[in-house]
Amino acid sequence: MAAHFDRRLRKAAVTTTVAAVAVAALSASQAPDVTADGNGRQTTADNMPTSDTPPEESATGNSPYYTDLPPLNSPNPSPTTGPSSPGSSEAGIPATVLDAYKKAESELRRAKPGCNLPWQLLAAIGKVESGQARGGRVDANGTTIGRIIGPQLDGNGFALIKDTDNGVYDGNSSYDNAVGPMQFIPSTWAWAGRDGNGDGKEDPNNVYDAALAAGHYLCRFDWDLSDQGDLNRAILSYNNSQDYLNTVLSWLEHYRKGTHEIPDGTGSLPVGRSDDTAAGADPSPGGAGASTGSQTPGATPGPTRSPSKPPSSGKPTDPGGPSTSPSTPPKDPTPPAETPTPPPTPTDTVHHLENAGTTGLTAIAGDTFAKKISARAETKAGEAVGKVRIRFTVVGDTDAAFTGGDKVAAVTTNASGVAVAPALVAGEQTGGFTVRATVIGRTVPGLDYKATVTERVADALASTGETELTCTPGGEFADPVQVKATLKGAVADQVAVTATLIKSKDDPTENDKGPYFKDADGKAVRTLTGRKTDANGLLELPKLFADDAEGTYVLRLTTPGGGRLDITLKVAKAAEPTPDPSTEPSTAPEA
Repeated sequence: MAAHFDRRLRKAAVTTTVAAVAVAALSASQAPDVTADGNGRQTTADNMPTSDTPPEESATGNSPYYTDLPPLNSPNPSPTTGPSSPGSSEAGIPATVLDAYKKAESELRRAKPGCNLPWQLLAAIGKVESGQARGGRVDANGTTIGRIIGPQLDGNGFALIKDTDNGVYDGNSSYDNAVGPMQFIPSTWAWAGRDGNGDGKEDPNNVYDAALAAGHYLCRFDWDLSDQGDLNRAILSYNNSQDYLNTVLSWLEHYRKGTHEIPDGTGSLPVGRSDDTAAGADPSPGGAGASTGSQTPGATPGPTRSPSKPPSSGKPTDPGGPSTSPSTPPKDPTPPAETPTPPPTPTDTVHHLENAGTTGLTAIAGDTFAKKISARAETKAGEAVGKVRIRFTVVGDTDAAFTGGDKVAAVTTNASGVAVAPALVAGEQTGGFTVRATVIGRTVPGLDYKATVTERVADALASTGETELTCTPGGEFADPVQVKATLKGAVADQVAVTATLIKSKDDPTENDKGPYFKDADGKAVRTLTGRKTDANGLLELPKLFADDAEGTYVLRLTTPGGGRLDITLKVAKAAEPTPDPSTEPSTAPEA
């Protein structure tokens, strides 16, 4: 009983301290409408999670989480603290899970250096969401042994989020469930998912994939996580609860003081749950914290989440005990006061979206689109609506994305009702795709913007070697063809070059005799495509061969954008050697 009371007391003390710090930070950093932080960045209501932020906009759907707090002893292992010592497994992080967090931090330092994501934040969220993948129960590739699935979000004590993935991730075709070690709901994973271990898949059940996805999720909106206000906003966007913020901050501080690696599968399992029926009570083996929750076939029992709706009174109930309610109702009950109808929010007044002047969305592969996409929120009468959140989503088969690699961006409209999306960056995949603008929190028709990525171009090609090559019939050319591509004098990298052996400079038809290349099967080919210049704009073609036909031939190289170069190829028999008079026998008559 004494230990139980001590845990309650410690938990209350730590929570109170962290809450005071967090509330002070939030109060200092949050101002109405649009403000600027200490680094001069604009912050808007869109970047500030609020109590009315819909759960489907969070990473977890605001699912329940583990409320266990860090141990009071130092997180650093000491000579007297081994893997079997009390508290050491709680303070330590399983090896594979820790590696995933650190690799995600490294990748985010490269991709989004201004975010300043610490791996300890991923560890804090991983601890609160899944107890570090259930104490590190993962295989060699980082995939959880059995899926970690939260309760179905059916509105019964939880948010209502109907199925968005046909049960692919959570095994539930009716409602969504949070999935994996970082507890993403499928609708969020659809755009936030990443491949963190390079296996070509984006799996929310893999700790490398989930950690990298969580990092990108926390680094959206150009947040700088070294700033306390941005850090709080990012955590609240993951799960919009002040208690969640306090718990994550407490683990973040704990891990920043130091931690240690423990073997996979030896971590402690959390017990406290935010949806415990009895407020503040430690769950018993049969209680909510020990339940296996809502699991799909194949999910393994463990500290996964179970739906448990708190009683309306906020106090424990005893269905088997005596009733404490009066046997008869009051004689003159006071009729309930009518709840006034709240005034409509700006979002409620939006009737449609209009294009705010975006045209000509075309960019060369690898370049940033010159124009940004902008949408205007309007009422039915065509009046501008400010302070409305607009979601911009890249749709279609494309590797184009917004700055930072995100496929989705949310922006708040200004006083003119206009929201401007982040810069759009073209990938290497050419062709058309769509960027769709929708109003967050209101069902109105989306607005589509058509965008096109064109192939890289060069306006000039130059030979880096000889412009005239020779070969004997049936032989092979000794020197390869090497060229350099430029665009307006600058290096043109990754530009496609087409090489064709043509009949003449005046007749670009492919020749049917003379020099040729060889394909993979050794057969003669006289047109090559799909070859691209390297980072320095250079390209070396495969070896050329000659058939038995003598003559002068032309190899023409072209690029998108107008680059062209003709190389002369000569096929001729080797010249007869000239006799040396000094070695010839004398034919003069003897004297």
